[in-house]
Amino acid sequence: MDRFKLFKALKRDEGGKMLMLVMDGLGGLPNEPGGKTALETAATPNLDALAADSICGLHMPCGPGITPGSGPAHLGIFGYDPFEYNIGRGVLEALGIDFPLQDGDLAIRINFCTLDDEGLVADRRAGRIATDINAALCEKLRAITLEDVELFVEPVKEHRAAAVLRGPGLHAEGGLNDSDPQVTGKAPLEIKAAEPKAERAAALCNEFAAKAREILKDDHPANMTLLRGIDRFEMLPDFTDVFGPKAAAIATYPMYRGLARLVGMAVLETGETIESEIDTLRENLDGCDFFYVHVKKTDSYGEDGNFGSRVHVMEETDALIPAVREMGFDVIAVTGDHSTPAVMKSHSWHTVPTLLWSALCRPDDVSAFGEMACNHGGLGVFPAMDLLPWMLANAEWLQKYGA
Repeated sequence: MDRFKLFKALKRDEGGKMLMLVMDGLGGLPNEPGGKTALETAATPNLDALAADSICGLHMPCGPGITPGSGPAHLGIFGYDPFEYNIGRGVLEALGIDFPLQDGDLAIRINFCTLDDEGLVADRRAGRIATDINAALCEKLRAITLEDVELFVEPVKEHRAAAVLRGPGLHAEGGLNDSDPQVTGKAPLEIKAAEPKAERAAALCNEFAAKAREILKDDHPANMTLLRGIDRFEMLPDFTDVFGPKAAAIATYPMYRGLARLVGMAVLETGETIESEIDTLRENLDGCDFFYVHVKKTDSYGEDGNFGSRVHVMEETDALIPAVREMGFDVIAVTGDHSTPAVMKSHSWHTVPTLLWSALCRPDDVSAFGEMACNHGGLGVFPAMDLLPWMLANAEWLQKYGA
């Protein structure tokens, strides 16, 4: 079955207004056996009340046992098959800062990192350097030249930057690995092509990394680059063309704005806080039918192993739920893109708590928003890409299938 062809055939010209509130890395684990997760620990009376009026469950971002990156995890909840549409993070970073990518560009996410005296990675994020330091380092890296390739290096945020290579013969078929070893105490990896067609791109990336190391050798703590998410740019099927609703995204981090742009969502300018995101939502209600609002710090604190701060961000978000409910949405979904247990300090394969509220949903007996509670919900455990169709149906955006 052609999934997108089906939705194009079923979509209506109009329907209700929808909100997808995504707390990045929402799912978790207890810090101790028999304990509570961060979400279960947090005081979330408003989310609990919303869950009690909703149908709940747990979504599986990709597949059993598969730990997703942020890209495929988000594409899944946007209704795209994450295995069919797997986009490198470099493309998402570049789009997130409004870089004008062209067909055939090779985009790379850069992590500034710290190497020790033996050339081993001591800090994969260089202490999360300030963005103004990042910008100065990017200016230095723009001096790098690569044969027959135009190079662009742009700051993103904190330790993250983006590099774009533009020129003939830049392919990524089969994939190019990251140079990031994902752990400290190991040297950056050589980038290799999975298929012969991508060997030129791999060689250019390795040359860039070597030249960057020489340029940055005296810039402590950011004395090296790790290259990640290397991919060739091409647009995905347009969200509105496939599903019907005009969509907008509200996110503070560039990569998530890039994800939204990749599927044709409008990206609304907002501030750096959760409160400012909700203010932006309120100010733009008349402009779109579907809104995606992204909360980042639940994920960041999970990767830092900071259980308490994860709890705090969840409570901050909960405090804004009454304001969201007053905006008159016909459908509200609250979930995460994946799980980031603080005890693991990384993304994981675990399923993600989800609630779906509408006047037309069939509420279950779940009365709290958490992993154990949602495990007993009416949605059960379901593929992430099924969440959007359920939202569309509850907002009456889909026609009947068949005679």
